[in-house]
Amino acid sequence: MALKNWTRRAVPHEPGAPGIRFSDVTVRYNGGEPALQQISFQLARGERVAIVGPNGAGKSTLLKVVAGILNPSSGSVEVYGHTAEGHICIGYVPQRTQVDWSFPVTVADVVMMGRVARMGLFRQPGRQDWRLVRESLAQVGMADLAGRQIGELSGGQQQRVFIARSLAQEAELLLMDEPLTGLDVPSQDAIFNILDLLRARGMTVLVSTHDLHLAAERFDRLMLLRRQLLGFGTAEEVLTPANLRLAYGTHMTVLETPEGTMVLEDTCCEGH
Repeated sequence: MALKNWTRRAVPHEPGAPGIRFSDVTVRYNGGEPALQQISFQLARGERVAIVGPNGAGKSTLLKVVAGILNPSSGSVEVYGHTAEGHICIGYVPQRTQVDWSFPVTVADVVMMGRVARMGLFRQPGRQDWRLVRESLAQVGMADLAGRQIGELSGGQQQRVFIARSLAQEAELLLMDEPLTGLDVPSQDAIFNILDLLRARGMTVLVSTHDLHLAAERFDRLMLLRRQLLGFGTAEEVLTPANLRLAYGTHMTVLETPEGTMVLEDTCCEGH
C-alpha cells in the first residue's frame, strides 16, 4: 500500500531553518535525462504551496525527494536544516493509483501505520497510540468509519484517511501527490477545510496538482515545473503567458480576456 515508513527517526530541527531548502538539485533515473534539473527554492514553515506543471514535469519526483524516498543525483536537500532522509515529521500521501486499495486493512489500521515510526516496528500500539488514532480520525471527519475496509471508501474519504495517518504520525510537513484528482467539488472542499485547520497549526503543506485555477485560488504560492523551475511565487507572478507557454508548449493556448488570463490545455491529441 505504499506505506513504507519503518526506518524513520526523530531528526532535530534547526531553529530558524526553512521547512524545505533545495540547492541546485538534479535527479536522473538510471543515468538518463534529468527528471529534475538544477532546482533551487526555499519553503517557509507553515506555507501551503502547489506544484503545477504538465505530465512528466517532475512533480512526483520532487515530492519523493523531499520525503527522502529518492536521493538527488546532485545538489542538496534540507528539511528543517537537516538532510531529508530519516525524518518522522514528514507525512506523505501518494497518488491514489499507487495504493493497493484491496489490501485487507481497516481505516483505523491505516491511520495506526502513522504511529509505527514513533513507537518502533516491533512495539505493540498502546493506549496513547490508539487515542491519537481516534483523535486524528475525528479531526478529518472519519471516526464513524474506523472499522471500514479502506477500499470501500470514496476517493475523498480515502484522502482524508491518509491525512489522518499524517496527523497520528504528528507530522509537521505534509506532502500530497495529486490528492484532488477525480474528486468532486464537495470532496475537494472537505480536503481544503482540513488543510485550513493544519495551516492554523503551522503545518507546512506541499501539494502537486494539474488544476491551475484551484492552485491559484487556494495556495499561498505556486511552483511551476517542467523539469526546471520556471516560476515560484504568487499566482500572478508565476502563471504568466510566457511561463505557461514554456511549461505546456503547443498543448496550451493562452488567451488574454477582460476578465484575466484564460488557459486552454489540449491533451487529447498529444503526440499527433
